Amino acid sequence: MRFEQPLWLWLLVLVVALIAAYLIAQRRRSKYAVRFATLPMLDKVAPQRPGWRRHAPAVAFLAALTVLTIAIARPVADVRVPRERATVLVALDVSNSMAATDVSPTRFEVEKQAAVEFVQDLPEKFNVGLVSFARTATVVTTPSTNHQATVDAINNLALTDSTAIGEAVLTSLQAISSVAPDDPPPARIVLLSDGGNTSGRSIDEAAEAATQAGVPVSTIAYGTPDGTVNLEGRNIPVPADTEALKGLADATSGSYYAAESDEQLRDVYSDLQSSIGWTTEPREITNLVAGIALAAALLAALASLLWFSRLP
Repeated sequence: MRFEQPLWLWLLVLVVALIAAYLIAQRRRSKYAVRFATLPMLDKVAPQRPGWRRHAPAVAFLAALTVLTIAIARPVADVRVPRERATVLVALDVSNSMAATDVSPTRFEVEKQAAVEFVQDLPEKFNVGLVSFARTATVVTTPSTNHQATVDAINNLALTDSTAIGEAVLTSLQAISSVAPDDPPPARIVLLSDGGNTSGRSIDEAAEAATQAGVPVSTIAYGTPDGTVNLEGRNIPVPADTEALKGLADATSGSYYAAESDEQLRDVYSDLQSSIGWTTEPREITNLVAGIALAAALLAALASLLWFSRLP
């Protein structure tokens, strides 16, 4: 928490002085009571003492003064708020290795289902586009608020050979640059792949371009280490290249995830949806703090009236 006018916090010294004065007054009161009456006599005169209730209104009143002083200093806190607009490019690997069945029914089918749910859960005002990549990368749908078009395109994807991760990032950046060039919204690339870069430009070149454009690339390494795919009668190992994908995310200030199952992939997309759809902004919370101070003051007054028939 920060303060717009922190000099007002010096008033807390007066609150501390009031607390000290109250404690001194209570100590003197106890001495006078013992001086002018024996303890057995006090039990007969006042058999039911208020105990802690005697101090509750004063504590609530002093708390109200403390919080009110903080409110005067105009506190500012970082508040999580929904983004009003953003551009999200979903880049999906459609290489033949996605036919592996280590994730049931196949990596490819689960990839599409999870990506559809991810797009459907994004805020309506977000621009969403789709890039598919194998030997090359293709903009399947340009970024727009027509999320259903991207959902339909995901469902119609088909597999082919090779994996061009670098091309996928560079193609996504081109698609993002076409959205409101005069006032571009914040953008993010969400790239899922199960293999290393085997075609096109390098991941390092793509990472450098994304960094210069200020577009984070969040990557998902999908598949188990033991995954295989049958190509022309041969079982070929297709483990996810976690190091390359993590390096791409780290280099562009994105997030890296690894998913080895249907459930894990959905959890990853859910986490990404939350991080992309929200941002943290400084907001003045004077009204909130002042409301807390008022509530404490009302509590002090109510307690004093109920228990002692007077205001504190």
